Amino acid sequence: MPEVAIYEGEPNAFATGAFKNSALVAVSTGLLQSMSKEEVEAVLGHEIGHVANGDMVTLTLIQGVINTFVIFLSRVIGYVIDRVILKNENDAPGIGYWASVIVLDIVLGVLATIIVAWFSRRREFRADAASATLMGSSRPMINALARLGGLEPGELPAQMKAMGIAEKPGGVRALFASHPPIEDRIAALQSSGR
Repeated sequence: MPEVAIYEGEPNAFATGAFKNSALVAVSTGLLQSMSKEEVEAVLGHEIGHVANGDMVTLTLIQGVINTFVIFLSRVIGYVIDRVILKNENDAPGIGYWASVIVLDIVLGVLATIIVAWFSRRREFRADAASATLMGSSRPMINALARLGGLEPGELPAQMKAMGIAEKPGGVRALFASHPPIEDRIAALQSSGR
């Protein structure tokens, strides 16, 4: 059972912790005041779903592995550009290597962020399903999401944004969103048949 905390703030909730036995689930006073008991239980079920699925550590590991590939690939490609294309025969890397690495770190870093955000959105659907399973019905989570859709979620510190309730992104921003649109989450719960 994770520790449970309540903090002052606008409607929001998050789970954190590297391991299941040292996790923390936190809900804001704004969320507690704006939702029914059953809806709060559904949100807590969602956050416990993150803990049970190991989402916090998995997301951190995925970010680390992808960042490692970004660094590795940018240097390999930079080396090829410097040695093969620009024909640098010096022992030290040339300007082609360094310029390529800087540009590739940025470009591949953006692509890596899109991949991590995609995984983060998938984990939200799994946590919603976990809440429905814990509650025995998807209706409480659907109601909680519908209520959240009408509320402005509280702002979390930047380090916690991937763990909390996120704003509604649009256009290209949707590729970088850590949470899927609430409407999509409700539709997924409704189609699950619970």
